[in-house]
Amino acid sequence: MKQSFQIVLRSFWIQRIESAWKRRSVIWLSGVRRAGKTLLTRSLPNIEYFDCELPGLRRQMEDSERFLKDHAKAGRLAIDEIHLLDNPSQLLKIAADYFPQLKIIATGSSTLAATTKFRDTLTDRKETINLVPMIHQDLKDFGKTNLRNRLYHGGLPPFFLFDEFPAKGFEEWLSDYWAKDIQELFRLQNRHSFLKFAGLMFAQSGGIFEANRFAGPCGVSHVTIGNYLQVLEETYIVQVLRPYNTRRSSEIISAPKVYGFDTGFVCSYKGWSPLRPDDLGLLWEHFVLNEIQGNLQMRALSYWRDKRGHEIDLIIPRHGKSPIAIECKWSDRDFDPSNLIVFRRQYPKGANFVVCENVEKDYTGHKADIEWRFVSLTSLISNLTKS
Repeated sequence: MKQSFQIVLRSFWIQRIESAWKRRSVIWLSGVRRAGKTLLTRSLPNIEYFDCELPGLRRQMEDSERFLKDHAKAGRLAIDEIHLLDNPSQLLKIAADYFPQLKIIATGSSTLAATTKFRDTLTDRKETINLVPMIHQDLKDFGKTNLRNRLYHGGLPPFFLFDEFPAKGFEEWLSDYWAKDIQELFRLQNRHSFLKFAGLMFAQSGGIFEANRFAGPCGVSHVTIGNYLQVLEETYIVQVLRPYNTRRSSEIISAPKVYGFDTGFVCSYKGWSPLRPDDLGLLWEHFVLNEIQGNLQMRALSYWRDKRGHEIDLIIPRHGKSPIAIECKWSDRDFDPSNLIVFRRQYPKGANFVVCENVEKDYTGHKADIEWRFVSLTSLISNLTKS
């Protein structure tokens, strides 16, 4: 049974879905479990909802064409947990090809989208929307705008709404993730080592990844660790930032940084209870990354670092254009421009943003002929959308 929560109208996501339906008749709503996919689809206006956890409904859908004909007049269908069907990609393919007037939004396990069959069958037939943990607009829609609470509890609505820190809930979530997502597709055998690795990724979130450091604690080879990281990335549990470079001898070119998908899990596995002022900077960096992923539906992000330790938090590479540099600071007083100056000596063109929690009105800073703009998170997204 699905937990019962009051349906909240998540305005940003509803608008994005409506816009996507103008381009494609089939939408794949991806996202980790408990991100709110079910309640979001049920909140859409004039929608007929189907839950594939019901065996009788799955039997009706065995004849995909008949099912779609029977419900064509509905106009809009939400098909939840579609991965439980024997051939979910076939139903969506038939819908896209033969029932284009029927608007469909489908949700399911994050592992389904990782399958070759699903990707190949629905190429150019669907639009994907990735429902990330709660973004800034979601806080307003839920009526709880305390950012520190969002950073501490995380952005999965059930945990965000808990009055107390849901430490046990995070562990149970990972167990469900293993049982319901990982085992059905990736055929991994060692539950203990995989979940140990996932926990370590949260505990060291935001750090540079070296496979050899995790092989011993997890009791597996560094090759297996690499496979584990790929699984976590494909299922959206981590975001891997590869280093931006043009293969200069001074640059780090191969060591990625890995971020856990949700600040609540990061707090729990780092043992941050309660939050200290020094914890806020790293959590803000995670929140900014999540905001970019949600608003721009972008995961092709990088960071930059040279061999002397100069580093830029986020780089947005742009084909044929200069890269955008983003520094994330809880307070504008925390910003030191020295890293940005070193970066722009090598890549002299491109916009520079310092996104800070305490900035309400944008303003400009400059040093050594390098200019940057202090911005709020809302302003950053607005600027990136226009870029």
